[in-house]
Amino acid sequence: MSTHPNSVQDRTEKGVLPDHPVVRLVGSAVSLAIALCLIGFVIVDLLTPSALTRWEDGVNQAAVDRRTPSLDSLSSVGSRLADTITCVALLVVLMLVLRWWLGRWRESLVLAVAIIGELLIFLVVTFVVHRDRPDVPKLDAAPPTSSFPSGHTAAAVAIYGCLAFIVWRRMDNRALAGVIVVVCCAVPVAVGLSRIYRGMHHPTDVIFGAIGGGVWLLVVVSTLLPPPGPPRSTVLAPEAGLVPGEASSP
Repeated sequence: MSTHPNSVQDRTEKGVLPDHPVVRLVGSAVSLAIALCLIGFVIVDLLTPSALTRWEDGVNQAAVDRRTPSLDSLSSVGSRLADTITCVALLVVLMLVLRWWLGRWRESLVLAVAIIGELLIFLVVTFVVHRDRPDVPKLDAAPPTSSFPSGHTAAAVAIYGCLAFIVWRRMDNRALAGVIVVVCCAVPVAVGLSRIYRGMHHPTDVIFGAIGGGVWLLVVVSTLLPPPGPPRSTVLAPEAGLVPGEASSP
């Protein structure tokens, strides 16, 4: 019986089977959304009230007690670093800048997948999980979505984290790359703290928003921007029975 040339391995390598990037991304997004929904259900339906939610209430009230005009202004800036308008504007600008800098669209598209995928996951989870926002005076108008998870924090991790990854991998000036990475990594922290300070989220909303955004970002970059593989000669050498760099004898 002859072997058909289109074997399972061949079709997998060509992207016909589940190793295809689109299949991996969709499957990971669905799995992540389900996991976050389950966590949300546990917090809302099983752990409210509990020691965890009492601790969160204490954190929220402590943030209110420490409000000052200066912190109000700073937290407003921190919150706006990842609101919808900022993320859309950043996405458009960064896609064009990355295309100009790197001379290709690959990284720009990765950035788009990171933020758009995060948004879709967030919308699904907030539609399924219904958690009230903290019972404290709020400094912003409360959107109609659930408090769990923090969309601002997840978006900040996705967009600023993706930018940090691309810059660290592609920028030759390591000192400048390091500065940009540190700033990008600090933004999600500032956003999360600002959302708690302004009475818009419970601490666990921010924590799992950051985890969700981080996991999705990891999936995106590992799928669409994998590390470069070994040189072709190194890969082909074992198949030819040669040691890399060793010429075959006549």
